[in-house]
Amino acid sequence: MFGYVRPALDKLDEADKDRFQAAYCGLCHTLGRRYGLMSRFFLNYDLAFLAMLLEKQCAVGFRSCAVHPIRKRPCACSSAALDTAADYSVILLWWQLQDGISDRGFFGGLKYRAAARLLRRAYQLARQAQPEFDAHTQTQLTQLAALERENCSSVDRPADTFARLLSGVSAAENDPIRQRVLEQLLYHLGRWIYIIDAADDLENDLRLGCYNPVALRFPHEGGKLTEVGRQEVAGTLDQSVRMMAAAYELTDFGAYSAVIESIVYEGLYLVGAAVLNGTFHRRPKREKR
Repeated sequence: MFGYVRPALDKLDEADKDRFQAAYCGLCHTLGRRYGLMSRFFLNYDLAFLAMLLEKQCAVGFRSCAVHPIRKRPCACSSAALDTAADYSVILLWWQLQDGISDRGFFGGLKYRAAARLLRRAYQLARQAQPEFDAHTQTQLTQLAALERENCSSVDRPADTFARLLSGVSAAENDPIRQRVLEQLLYHLGRWIYIIDAADDLENDLRLGCYNPVALRFPHEGGKLTEVGRQEVAGTLDQSVRMMAAAYELTDFGAYSAVIESIVYEGLYLVGAAVLNGTFHRRPKREKR
């Protein structure tokens, strides 16, 4: 995943900030327990969001770790939802690395190969735990790779493929109504992530000659979108967020509702604007500290 999905932390009260931290730390500890230390280095906000969507409860304790050995931090307690989120996270990360290997050539793909080597054993275990999701992910990425090879000028076709990939996470939900809600929410989130990532990578992809549907579809100059291009990309991003919001309103997300609402109604807009304005940083200052 990519690290774009985050709440507007300054708009949350302290209790909801702790819940968000608990989901993040809970998934981190679950990854470590199920897949070893190295898997925890790949954790990001997008994966924590998936964990919150799948979790129906929010039992929180306090734990320390190697990064925070003295001061204990809020941490979601172990649950089946966190286990599933960890499985799905490893599978998504593995196939993202494979995509990076195939896209970046020999030298550009070295860092992806190194990361994949570290994650290989974890992926093998996750594939055994979630074979259907692994097969679904591989199928969608194969279709996406075919669109990239043909240099598809449509933004919608590759974005739809990635959206269908991410909507597959909803299969973890047993309740049919809630599953349908998650499927729609994650579909439009997947579309949003694909387009915002392409916009974020525009200058680098143009320099390296890599496929980028935003470059093929929207006006740009000197590796950056023109003002018209930014407005057009913002319009399609906002449409995806509005569809996510419509799905969000159809069910109750329990104790994580305020955090998820902050992501859908504020965080995605802020990240989208930052990417289009050239001010986005994948690791915010608070996370660096």
